[in-house]
Amino acid sequence: MTDGFQAVEPAALVKMVGKTIPTAEFLTMFGVRVRNHDNVARISACLAEAEVGTIPSFTTCAGTAELHLVKTKPTAVSTEQDEDELSPTAMPHRALQVGDLPSARNGVESVSPDTDLAAATMLMRVKNYSQLPVINGTADLRGVLTWSSIAVNLETGKQPTLSSAMVKNPVSAEVHHQLLAHLPTITEHGYLLVRANDGKFCGIITSGDVSGHFETMARPFFLVGDIEARLRKCLAVLDQEAVKAVQKRKTGKIADLTFGEYKYLINNEVNWKRIGWTGVPRDQFVHRLDKVRVIRNEIAHFRPQPLTSGNLATLEEFAGLLRQYVP
Repeated sequence: MTDGFQAVEPAALVKMVGKTIPTAEFLTMFGVRVRNHDNVARISACLAEAEVGTIPSFTTCAGTAELHLVKTKPTAVSTEQDEDELSPTAMPHRALQVGDLPSARNGVESVSPDTDLAAATMLMRVKNYSQLPVINGTADLRGVLTWSSIAVNLETGKQPTLSSAMVKNPVSAEVHHQLLAHLPTITEHGYLLVRANDGKFCGIITSGDVSGHFETMARPFFLVGDIEARLRKCLAVLDQEAVKAVQKRKTGKIADLTFGEYKYLINNEVNWKRIGWTGVPRDQFVHRLDKVRVIRNEIAHFRPQPLTSGNLATLEEFAGLLRQYVP
């Protein structure tokens, strides 16, 4: 969240050089609890002004990491084209972790081992649960009750109990484990119980959570791809000399343009007239394109946090505009 963001004076940051503090404490200094695109940019600006950095980088480290504050050398401000040059080859800063899925930290409802089976199944029906952990206290996992395990127990012909109907060796992982390594387990069992770093259970991941998360993370990439494809199609009316005029590599090929170069190319009155979108104000189009450029450079780093609803809406709106002019 950025509502409570508060800038830290450069002098205060300089005094902290050489110190080591937990990531959570570092974020609290700036009035935020979690990292997102907005407050990461604001915090980075404060650090840059003070010429202070963190090892590891506060932008990509684990939430439990210890940050060592160091003095950095002043660097030249990157141009828009430089940012765009880096983005196509950007790789994930770290592997996706189990705890990156929201459901892994949203809590998990459970029953104690002495709960009556009828009461447990009633809870599953009311809450529409497919799995219900059986936990003694907060960390002693005894089993997981599933509709499948209940059905198997009924086939024995014996009167089922919670103990006999639950799966005795349920699957679980910790928040810092790599998610990809556990995907086969989630696919096979349909769920994965999640422990926090203190050993307590803090959430449960289902197959639906995984597919939903990857859809959420992938959608911005597909939207940017659609936007870029349509931009290139509409710019095909321009000649090589016009392209070279804004291009760093001077190849004259539209396919080699960066998003920053798209902006400069379109923000030329002669080029805009050749494109022929008389019903669209050029300044407004360029303004929206620049917002897309910034968002594109953010998602190119494949950070585990989903795109904010506002930024996603910006991509949706711009893609929708292009679809009206570029079939």
